[in-house]
Amino acid sequence: MHQEPQQARPDRAALRTDEESPHPPVTFSGRRTALTTAVALFLIAGALVLRPARPPAEPPRPAAAPEQRAMASVAMGAPAAAADLGTLIADREAWLRTHPRDDAAWTVLASAYVENARRTGDTGEYPKAEQALRRSLEVRPAAKGNLEAVVAMGVLANARHDYVAAKRWGEQARAKEAGRWTAYPVLVDAYSGTGEYKLAEQAMEKLVELRPGLPAYLRAAQVYWDRGYREDSAAAMARATGAAKSPAEKAFCLARAGDLQWERGEVDEALKSYEAALHTDPAQGRALAGRARALAALGRSDEAVAGYRAALEKVPDPRYALELGELLESLGRAEEAKEPYGLLRALVAREAEHGVDESVTLGLFEADHGDPAVAVRVLRAQWAKVKNVQVADALGWALHRSGDEAAALEYAKKATDLGLRSAEFSYHRAEIERAVGDEASARRYLQEALRTNPSFSPVRAPRARSALDVIGQPVGGGPEHMQPATPWEPPVMPTPSPAPGDRASGSGASDASDSSDASGSSGSGGSGADSGSASSRSGSSGSDGSGSGSAGSRSSDAADSDGTGSSGSSGSSRSSGSRRAGTSGMRGTGSDSSSDGAAASSRRGGASPSPTSGRTSTGTRTGSAD
Repeated sequence: MHQEPQQARPDRAALRTDEESPHPPVTFSGRRTALTTAVALFLIAGALVLRPARPPAEPPRPAAAPEQRAMASVAMGAPAAAADLGTLIADREAWLRTHPRDDAAWTVLASAYVENARRTGDTGEYPKAEQALRRSLEVRPAAKGNLEAVVAMGVLANARHDYVAAKRWGEQARAKEAGRWTAYPVLVDAYSGTGEYKLAEQAMEKLVELRPGLPAYLRAAQVYWDRGYREDSAAAMARATGAAKSPAEKAFCLARAGDLQWERGEVDEALKSYEAALHTDPAQGRALAGRARALAALGRSDEAVAGYRAALEKVPDPRYALELGELLESLGRAEEAKEPYGLLRALVAREAEHGVDESVTLGLFEADHGDPAVAVRVLRAQWAKVKNVQVADALGWALHRSGDEAAALEYAKKATDLGLRSAEFSYHRAEIERAVGDEASARRYLQEALRTNPSFSPVRAPRARSALDVIGQPVGGGPEHMQPATPWEPPVMPTPSPAPGDRASGSGASDASDSSDASGSSGSGGSGADSGSASSRSGSSGSDGSGSGSAGSRSSDAADSDGTGSSGSSGSSRSSGSRRAGTSGMRGTGSDSSSDGAAASSRRGGASPSPTSGRTSTGTRTGSAD
């Protein structure tokens, strides 16, 4: 029997259904891996293509060339670094050798010459600047729009202390184009130099309106100082320092701030400002001299002498020579002081050749250390040209030193009565008042000088203290009969007797009349403080009789006649406040408004003001006067 071959029995695990069998492990072949990688790269590339392209980074801007920095400063009328100025001058000179018809280049070159002279004290730059500006005006006259050269001529004139010419150039530029801001720094300096201080303030305000910035804030600080607004001057100088950008500008502002602090007697603060300026710009001549001045006031005399010598080496200014000579004299080194005094004479003569007027410095030197008659002659000629407070003070002092005390006092008053707070001016006025025999005024101005700046001069500050000791204090108690021996008592006023018929029939009218009179007199009665309250209480004051009504009538008449309705003391206070403030009525809220209101209300027969208005009249009056 044939048997079929027996098939192999399938494995038990192979007979399981798909649901029962586990998933096979995932494996990738080389072809699948390559395909996946290609798809991923394609997607990434597409994303990069579709994404907006990032703009290329800008290359860093190259730093401005030295001549560009200097040109920008010169155009703004701001201080420039010495190295930048040298590069600018060389660049413009080379350019003009091949382009002599470039009027703008001539103007820039002239402005660079002026700024370089200010930094170095080399006044020989001024004739070169004038020649360049005249060449610019020949190429393109002012009538054809060359106002840049006109303004630069004004800057040059101010630098030479020729304020009359500077005023003429500045006004010419303003007349051609009133909105040209560069004309106004010229006008501010020129008006201050000619003594037209109100015009200087107006020009400064216009400058701040047109172009607020470093030149405007510097002029504002000076104008406020000349008018006696010391806090405003300090605030404006702080703004100028904040607006400074270059190290040269910052150093100049710090040195100028030190000058203002010195004038206020803040010696330590001034020294810090000067040293900060020198840290920023070691070649800052004004800061070198200011630091020496502050060191002398602090008793560091050897350092001060060395500092003055360094300042004269950097910037040979006759004012620094005068200060050094007086410092040496105060130290008992009179022989050594002859050297800076000789240098002063030489510098004044050299600057006169270059068109610079140093009449004030020369006059003060001659008055104290030379020939007072020469000082009077020089300063009288200067006064004929300009009438600023510096010339008035120097001329008054020279006249005093030459023995003409009456004329000296007139000029000293011109110097001190306009508001400028100067210890030197106050000391000069004090000595002149003392010479004419007015010890009370002399004492006042000596105290003011030492209060303004106790160290204002190594020579004259000790003399001021000695003079004050000699004059002494006024005798206590005041003038004779100023204080009564017994307290004052009001006199007893007789009361008129009314007619018998009037006592019975006119009592109601009398009460009404008394009430009206008392209400009218409340503004000028005994206290003069609570006019509204007195008016509201007038109904109960009518029992005083006809005498009270008569007094009230007189007070009401007085109130109507002067229009104040305030007491004698408050009216006097308001009058002095009005004289002191000048235009306070325009700026403030009105002084003694409550008392005036009470008097006006009484005249109109209207309602009396509230009681609080009378009580606050004193505070209102003080605020208005301030």
